[in-house]
Amino acid sequence: MAGFGFSNSPAFSRDPKRAAQLQQDGAYVPGQTYAPQQGQGQQPSQQQGFQQHGQPAPGFQPGAATPEQLGRMYDRPSATSADTGRLTYDGVIMKTVAMLAIVATGFLLQMALLLTGNGMIMQGLMWVGLIAGLVLGLVNAFKREPNRALILGYAAAQGLAIGGFSAIIEFGMGYDGIVFQALLATACVFAATLALYAFRIVRVTPKFTRFFFIVLIGYGLFSLVNFGLMVTGISPDPWGLRSVEVPILGLPFGVVLGALAVLLGAYSLMLDFNNVEIGVQRGVPAKYGWQAAFGITATIIWLYVEILRILAILRGNN
Repeated sequence: MAGFGFSNSPAFSRDPKRAAQLQQDGAYVPGQTYAPQQGQGQQPSQQQGFQQHGQPAPGFQPGAATPEQLGRMYDRPSATSADTGRLTYDGVIMKTVAMLAIVATGFLLQMALLLTGNGMIMQGLMWVGLIAGLVLGLVNAFKREPNRALILGYAAAQGLAIGGFSAIIEFGMGYDGIVFQALLATACVFAATLALYAFRIVRVTPKFTRFFFIVLIGYGLFSLVNFGLMVTGISPDPWGLRSVEVPILGLPFGVVLGALAVLLGAYSLMLDFNNVEIGVQRGVPAKYGWQAAFGITATIIWLYVEILRILAILRGNN
C-alpha cells in the first residue's frame, strides 16, 4: 500500500518537526555540519593533531607524516554515503532484491507442494502466511525504527500466502500460464512507473496524494467488506462482489475495479520512490533501507495480487 513502509518513520516524513527527530540517530539535518561516524570514511588531516585554539593534542608528534604521505591522504576520494553509513539507492535496491528472493522462495515452495499432491499442507501454510503477513505488515508499518528480522519474516509470510493463492488459481482452477502472465505484467507496471517517476513525467504532488489516499481508503473498505462476505459464505462466488455482472464500458465490474487498484498501486510505487529519494537526500542512517525495501515489496505484492485477480476474472468470463 502507499507509503506502507514509511507511515510512522521520521526518516521519510515530510513534516519538518518529525524529520528533526533524526538528529537522535545521528542523521544529516540540513543546515548542520555533517561528521562521519567514527572509523567510517574519515580522512586524516593535519588538524586532527590539534585541540581547540591551536594547542597540540596529547601524543601528537609534529612532522610524523612525510609530504608524500600527506599528499596521498589528500588525494583520497571523498567518503561516499555508503562509507559513512547513510542510506543509498544501491542499498535500498539490494535489500529489496533480498526481500523479493525470500518471497519467491515461499512462492515456489507452495507451488511445489500442490504439484506433489500436498494440497492440504499448502493451504495450511497459505493461511498461516496470510495471517502472519497481515500482523507483521501492520507491525512493520507503524514501527518508528526498522527491524530487519520482522521485515524478512514479513517477506517469508507473504511468499507462503501469495504462493498458495497463485497455486490454487494456476492449478486448482486450471488457468494455465496465468501466474507467468501476472508476474510479467507486474514487472512491466513496475518498470513503467519507475520510468515515469525518474523522468518526472508524472510528479508526486500533495494535492494529488490527498486525492489518492481518499480513493485508497474507499477501495480498502470495499475490499474488507468483500472479504468478509466471502469468508462468511454470504457471497459464494470466489471473487465476491467483484464478480457482479454489471458491465462498465463493456468490461466486467471486477476488471474495472482491478484496473483502478493497479493505478493506485502504480502511484503507491511513486510515493515509495519519492520517500526513498527524500531519505537519501537527508542522509538518513542506512538501517532505514530495510524500511524502504519493506514498503516497495509490499506495494509490488499488492500489484501482483490485483493483476492476477484481473486475469482470473477475465478468463472466468470467457
